[in-house]
Amino acid sequence: MEMRRYNLAVLGIRETHWTQAVQQRLNTGEVPLYSGHEEDNAPHIQGVALMLSKVARNALIGWESHGPGIIKTSFKTKKEGITKNIIQCYAPINDSNDDIKDQFYERLQSIIEKCPKKDLTILMGDLNAKADNTGYEDIMGRNGLGERNVNGERFANLCAFKKLVIGDTIFPHKRIHKATWISPDHTIENQIDHICINKKFRKTMEDVRTRRGADTASPYLFV
Repeated sequence: MEMRRYNLAVLGIRETHWTQAVQQRLNTGEVPLYSGHEEDNAPHIQGVALMLSKVARNALIGWESHGPGIIKTSFKTKKEGITKNIIQCYAPINDSNDDIKDQFYERLQSIIEKCPKKDLTILMGDLNAKADNTGYEDIMGRNGLGERNVNGERFANLCAFKKLVIGDTIFPHKRIHKATWISPDHTIENQIDHICINKKFRKTMEDVRTRRGADTASPYLFV
Protein backbone atom coordinates (compact mmCIF):
# COMPACT_ATOMS: atom_id res chain seq x y z
CA MET A 1 0.00 0.00 0.00
CA GLU A 2 1.34 3.44 -0.99
CA MET A 3 0.29 4.82 2.37
CA ARG A 4 2.79 2.57 4.16
CA ARG A 5 5.42 3.11 1.49
CA TYR A 6 5.36 6.86 2.17
CA ASN A 7 4.96 6.39 5.93
CA LEU A 8 1.71 8.39 6.13
CA ALA A 9 -0.29 8.53 9.35
CA VAL A 10 -3.41 9.92 7.66
CA LEU A 11 -4.32 9.74 3.96
CA GLY A 12 -7.12 11.80 2.43
CA ILE A 13 -9.14 10.21 -0.40
CA ARG A 14 -11.68 11.63 -2.87
CA GLU A 15 -14.26 9.99 -5.18
CA THR A 16 -14.80 6.97 -2.93
CA HIS A 17 -18.36 6.41 -4.26
CA TRP A 18 -19.47 5.25 -0.81
CA THR A 19 -22.71 6.46 0.76
CA GLN A 20 -23.51 7.21 4.40
CA ALA A 21 -20.93 7.30 7.21
CA VAL A 22 -18.93 4.08 7.44
CA GLN A 23 -15.96 3.01 9.55
CA GLN A 24 -14.05 -0.16 8.72
CA ARG A 25 -10.91 -1.92 9.80
CA LEU A 26 -8.63 -3.60 7.30
CA ASN A 27 -6.76 -6.84 7.95
CA THR A 28 -3.56 -4.81 7.74
CA GLY A 29 -4.68 -2.62 10.64
CA GLU A 30 -5.54 0.59 8.79
CA VAL A 31 -8.94 2.15 9.41
CA PRO A 32 -10.81 3.88 6.55
CA LEU A 33 -13.50 6.41 7.51
CA TYR A 34 -16.02 7.12 4.74
CA SER A 35 -18.39 10.06 4.30
CA GLY A 36 -20.91 10.08 1.46
CA HIS A 37 -24.42 11.08 0.46
CA GLU A 38 -26.66 10.78 3.51
CA GLU A 39 -29.99 10.02 1.81
CA ASP A 40 -31.33 6.47 1.45
CA ASN A 41 -30.91 5.12 -2.09
CA ALA A 42 -28.46 7.95 -2.82
CA PRO A 43 -26.26 7.56 -5.92
CA HIS A 44 -22.80 6.11 -5.41
CA ILE A 45 -20.98 9.22 -6.59
CA GLN A 46 -18.49 11.65 -5.04
CA GLY A 47 -17.60 10.83 -1.42
CA VAL A 48 -14.52 11.45 0.71
CA ALA A 49 -12.55 9.35 3.17
CA LEU A 50 -9.61 9.40 5.53
CA MET A 51 -7.41 6.33 5.86
CA LEU A 52 -5.80 6.06 9.29
CA SER A 53 -2.62 4.19 10.12
CA LYS A 54 -2.45 2.10 13.28
CA VAL A 55 -0.80 5.01 15.09
CA ALA A 56 -3.46 7.48 13.95
CA ARG A 57 -6.21 5.01 14.80
CA ASN A 58 -4.96 4.80 18.39
CA ALA A 59 -4.91 8.60 18.67
CA LEU A 60 -8.39 9.07 17.19
CA ILE A 61 -10.82 10.93 19.47
CA GLY A 62 -13.76 11.01 17.09
CA TRP A 63 -14.93 11.78 13.58
CA GLU A 64 -17.84 13.42 11.78
CA SER A 65 -19.42 12.72 8.41
CA HIS A 66 -20.62 15.82 6.57
CA GLY A 67 -21.94 14.38 3.34
CA PRO A 68 -20.09 13.57 0.11
CA GLY A 69 -17.72 16.53 0.27
CA ILE A 70 -16.42 16.88 3.83
CA ILE A 71 -15.18 14.61 6.63
CA LYS A 72 -13.63 15.76 9.91
CA THR A 73 -11.48 13.84 12.39
CA SER A 74 -9.97 14.77 15.75
CA PHE A 75 -6.82 13.27 17.24
CA LYS A 76 -4.96 13.41 20.53
CA THR A 77 -1.52 15.02 20.36
CA LYS A 78 1.56 14.87 22.58
CA LYS A 79 0.80 18.43 23.68
CA GLU A 80 -1.60 18.39 26.62
CA GLY A 81 -4.80 20.28 25.90
CA ILE A 82 -4.16 20.47 22.14
CA THR A 83 -6.25 18.45 19.70
CA LYS A 84 -5.39 17.96 16.02
CA ASN A 85 -8.37 18.40 13.69
CA ILE A 86 -8.10 17.18 10.10
CA ILE A 87 -10.77 18.18 7.59
CA GLN A 88 -10.72 16.41 4.21
CA CYS A 89 -12.66 18.07 1.37
CA TYR A 90 -13.91 17.45 -2.13
CA ALA A 91 -15.23 20.79 -3.36
CA PRO A 92 -17.59 21.40 -6.30
CA ILE A 93 -15.85 21.94 -9.64
CA ASN A 94 -15.27 25.46 -10.94
CA ASP A 95 -18.23 25.22 -13.35
CA SER A 96 -20.75 24.19 -10.66
CA ASN A 97 -23.59 26.62 -10.01
CA ASP A 98 -23.21 29.18 -7.25
CA ASP A 99 -25.89 27.62 -5.03
CA ILE A 100 -23.96 24.36 -4.81
CA LYS A 101 -20.73 26.23 -4.07
CA ASP A 102 -22.43 28.43 -1.46
CA GLN A 103 -23.83 25.37 0.31
CA PHE A 104 -20.43 23.66 0.37
CA TYR A 105 -18.48 26.67 1.65
CA GLU A 106 -21.09 27.58 4.26
CA ARG A 107 -20.91 24.06 5.62
CA LEU A 108 -17.12 24.01 5.52
CA GLN A 109 -16.86 27.37 7.28
CA SER A 110 -19.24 26.19 9.99
CA ILE A 111 -17.13 23.08 10.59
CA ILE A 112 -13.90 25.10 10.80
CA GLU A 113 -15.49 27.58 13.21
CA LYS A 114 -16.36 24.75 15.60
CA CYS A 115 -12.67 23.82 15.91
CA PRO A 116 -11.29 25.55 19.03
CA LYS A 117 -8.71 28.21 18.20
CA LYS A 118 -6.23 26.63 20.61
CA ASP A 119 -6.20 23.42 18.54
CA LEU A 120 -4.17 22.54 15.47
CA THR A 121 -6.47 22.46 12.43
CA ILE A 122 -5.56 21.10 9.00
CA LEU A 123 -7.76 21.60 5.95
CA MET A 124 -6.83 19.49 2.94
CA GLY A 125 -8.14 17.80 -0.15
CA ASP A 126 -9.40 18.50 -3.65
CA LEU A 127 -10.66 22.07 -3.48
CA ASN A 128 -10.86 22.31 -7.30
CA ALA A 129 -9.27 25.72 -6.73
CA LYS A 130 -6.31 27.43 -8.37
CA ALA A 131 -4.91 29.63 -5.61
CA ASP A 132 -2.36 31.63 -7.66
CA ASN A 133 0.51 33.43 -5.88
CA THR A 134 -0.64 37.06 -5.76
CA GLY A 135 -2.48 38.91 -3.02
CA TYR A 136 -3.57 37.42 0.30
CA GLU A 137 -0.04 37.91 1.68
CA ASP A 138 -1.24 37.02 5.18
CA ILE A 139 -2.08 33.42 4.32
CA MET A 140 -0.36 32.72 1.01
CA GLY A 141 3.19 32.40 -0.25
CA ARG A 142 4.53 33.20 -3.70
CA ASN A 143 5.02 29.67 -4.99
CA GLY A 144 1.54 28.76 -6.19
CA LEU A 145 0.95 27.35 -9.67
CA GLY A 146 -1.46 28.84 -12.22
CA GLU A 147 -3.82 31.82 -12.22
CA ARG A 148 -6.56 32.08 -9.59
CA ASN A 149 -9.97 30.90 -10.80
CA VAL A 150 -13.42 31.55 -9.29
CA ASN A 151 -13.08 28.61 -6.92
CA GLY A 152 -9.62 29.87 -6.00
CA GLU A 153 -11.08 33.21 -4.95
CA ARG A 154 -13.64 31.50 -2.72
CA PHE A 155 -10.96 29.26 -1.25
CA ALA A 156 -8.53 32.12 -0.59
CA ASN A 157 -11.30 34.20 0.98
CA LEU A 158 -12.19 31.37 3.35
CA CYS A 159 -8.55 30.83 4.32
CA ALA A 160 -8.04 34.56 4.94
CA PHE A 161 -11.22 34.79 7.02
CA LYS A 162 -10.37 31.74 9.15
CA LYS A 163 -6.59 32.43 9.23
CA LEU A 164 -5.57 29.25 7.43
CA VAL A 165 -2.19 29.31 5.67
CA ILE A 166 -2.15 27.62 2.23
CA GLY A 167 0.90 25.43 2.65
CA ASP A 168 1.56 24.48 -0.96
CA THR A 169 2.02 28.15 -1.95
CA ILE A 170 4.78 28.67 0.61
CA PHE A 171 7.52 26.20 -0.23
CA PRO A 172 9.62 26.65 -3.39
CA HIS A 173 9.61 23.59 -5.64
CA LYS A 174 9.99 22.73 -9.29
CA ARG A 175 6.79 22.91 -11.32
CA ILE A 176 6.56 19.11 -11.48
CA HIS A 177 6.38 19.03 -7.68
CA LYS A 178 3.62 21.67 -7.53
CA ALA A 179 1.04 20.23 -9.93
CA THR A 180 -1.52 17.99 -8.22
CA TRP A 181 -3.52 17.06 -11.33
CA ILE A 182 -2.23 16.19 -14.80
CA SER A 183 -4.47 15.66 -17.82
CA PRO A 184 -4.35 12.19 -19.43
CA ASP A 185 -2.46 13.59 -22.43
CA HIS A 186 -0.01 15.38 -20.09
CA THR A 187 -0.66 18.77 -21.70
CA ILE A 188 -2.36 20.44 -18.71
CA GLU A 189 -1.10 20.64 -15.13
CA ASN A 190 -3.08 22.20 -12.30
CA GLN A 191 -2.54 22.77 -8.60
CA ILE A 192 -6.08 22.23 -7.28
CA ASP A 193 -5.43 20.07 -4.21
CA HIS A 194 -4.20 21.90 -1.15
CA ILE A 195 -3.06 21.46 2.44
CA CYS A 196 -3.69 24.33 4.87
CA ILE A 197 -2.92 24.84 8.53
CA ASN A 198 -4.14 27.42 11.00
CA LYS A 199 -1.70 30.31 11.23
CA LYS A 200 -0.96 29.70 14.90
CA PHE A 201 0.76 26.42 13.97
CA ARG A 202 2.33 27.54 10.69
CA LYS A 203 5.88 26.81 11.89
CA THR A 204 5.03 23.13 12.43
CA MET A 205 4.52 22.71 8.67
CA GLU A 206 7.89 21.77 7.20
CA ASP A 207 7.07 21.13 3.54
CA VAL A 208 4.27 20.52 1.03
CA ARG A 209 4.88 18.96 -2.40
CA THR A 210 3.56 16.25 -4.69
CA ARG A 211 5.01 12.75 -4.85
CA ARG A 212 4.99 11.76 -8.50
CA GLY A 213 6.28 8.26 -7.81
CA ALA A 214 3.14 7.22 -5.93
CA ASP A 215 0.72 4.97 -7.81
CA THR A 216 -2.70 6.66 -7.45
CA ALA A 217 -4.31 5.03 -10.52
CA SER A 218 -5.74 8.45 -11.43
CA PRO A 219 -4.70 11.84 -12.88
CA TYR A 220 -4.25 13.04 -9.28
CA LEU A 221 -0.91 12.97 -7.47
CA PHE A 222 0.01 12.40 -3.85
CA VAL A 223 0.43 15.69 -1.95
